Amino acid sequence: MWNTGATRLPPALHNRISYAGAVIAVLALVVFGFLLLLHTLTDAAKAPYAGLVIFVLVPAVLLGGLFLIPLGMLVEYRHVRRTGRPSLPRLPVIDLNDPRQRNATAIFAIGSLILLFLTVFGSFEAYEATESVAFCGAVCHTAMQPEYTRYRSSPHARVRCVDCHVGPGADWFVKAKIRGMHQVYGVLSGTFPRPIPVPIENLRPAEETCEQCHWRQQFFHGQERRLVHYLADNTPWEIHLRIDTGGGDPALLQAGGIHWHMNIANRIEYVATDPQRQVIPWVRLTDVRTGAVTVYQATDAPLTEEQLAGATIRRMDCMDCHNRPAHRFRSPHDAMNLALAAGRIDPTLPSIEQVGIEALAADHPSSPEALRTIDEQVRGFYTKNHTDLARVHSDAITRAITEVQAIYRENFFPEMRARWDAYPDNIGHFIFPGCFRCHDDRHRSADGKTIEKRCTSCHAITAQGRATALTFATDEQGLTFEHPAEIGDLWKEMACNECHKGTIP
Repeated sequence: MWNTGATRLPPALHNRISYAGAVIAVLALVVFGFLLLLHTLTDAAKAPYAGLVIFVLVPAVLLGGLFLIPLGMLVEYRHVRRTGRPSLPRLPVIDLNDPRQRNATAIFAIGSLILLFLTVFGSFEAYEATESVAFCGAVCHTAMQPEYTRYRSSPHARVRCVDCHVGPGADWFVKAKIRGMHQVYGVLSGTFPRPIPVPIENLRPAEETCEQCHWRQQFFHGQERRLVHYLADNTPWEIHLRIDTGGGDPALLQAGGIHWHMNIANRIEYVATDPQRQVIPWVRLTDVRTGAVTVYQATDAPLTEEQLAGATIRRMDCMDCHNRPAHRFRSPHDAMNLALAAGRIDPTLPSIEQVGIEALAADHPSSPEALRTIDEQVRGFYTKNHTDLARVHSDAITRAITEVQAIYRENFFPEMRARWDAYPDNIGHFIFPGCFRCHDDRHRSADGKTIEKRCTSCHAITAQGRATALTFATDEQGLTFEHPAEIGDLWKEMACNECHKGTIP
């Protein structure tokens, strides 16, 4: 026979701990339902941190509340056995016919609804806060100051950190945050590395992050770029390049250019032997249309079969070249060139570029000390070597000092040991190997093919020379490169980055 009488709750459930657990569990369940509905019905909530909040944080709170219920019952059971009486008096009887009790019940119900709304609203606001750039860049101010500073002036300054570093979906967010728990400890204990290493090994495939905005099948025609280099005498030397960006859908017979690498009509894989992927001794090219496979090995240091068997083979993607899209630290040479070209520093000041480069590149123990030393070094140079100019053009010198100090604050962080030479930039091949990691004429296949180091594969020089006497190309092939300093054919035999380390005018 079924018991049709009133169901009674266990007496041990009547305690403060179990009641608190029940309230927490109910609130967490309501919040979970609200956020899950929001996550399902709206695109705004489908962001990386939604996975943590909805599927990790809120359920953890819910389970914590449920755990408190039996814990409270156990505590209550022991209390009754020890004292012979319950910890709480019997529940009061609510009589809604009594105006006082009716009003009190109404006030309690309305207050509970307001509390529930504030809890849901506060949970969503907390979720929104964790999505923000300020949360990523400013909360861990000391550790992330260099990256946050460079991000704010980058081409991706309007893209949230989480959109690139995590991407959409809960699974990758949970993976990233579980792996990054040691970073929280490092920040709290002050034991984080200096500089902060690039998370190369844990990066999500670019097609799941970068390609949410950038479309690899889109074809790009040649793009014009004007490079201005100020020489040691502050004379501008210009190089005008037509860069063959390329790309495109192979179905339209347009796959080519620099973006030929982007797995459109082929698949490129490689093995790097250093953590920053600057040394690449092995490359495999697969033609996706024919299935033909070509393997290239570095002739000066080929991998053995044992080394290859134990190596990690990576498929090339956007980040192998565009590895500093939002956190590029300008070298002293680049920063001074830009300041001179923009007119923020007077190019008539003798040797200003070289003096500024030396002041920026020097090792300084702290930022305040660096700013003081820059002032002393630049001002002292003109006082010692150009006495009359230092007196007549003191305002121009002061403006130059102010600009060099601004460059330092934006690109150099001695407390974190973060500056241009700590983070290789793989775009181009001027300061770092970049393209020359593979395109060096020294990667050879079994049938004698090489990965060429041919300038016209990617760009053509349409004009070059001193700004007042440019030489212009007369055909599509462009001009043969002319080095502004007389070094003979040495530029043909050496890679640019072997001399230009970011500190040569």
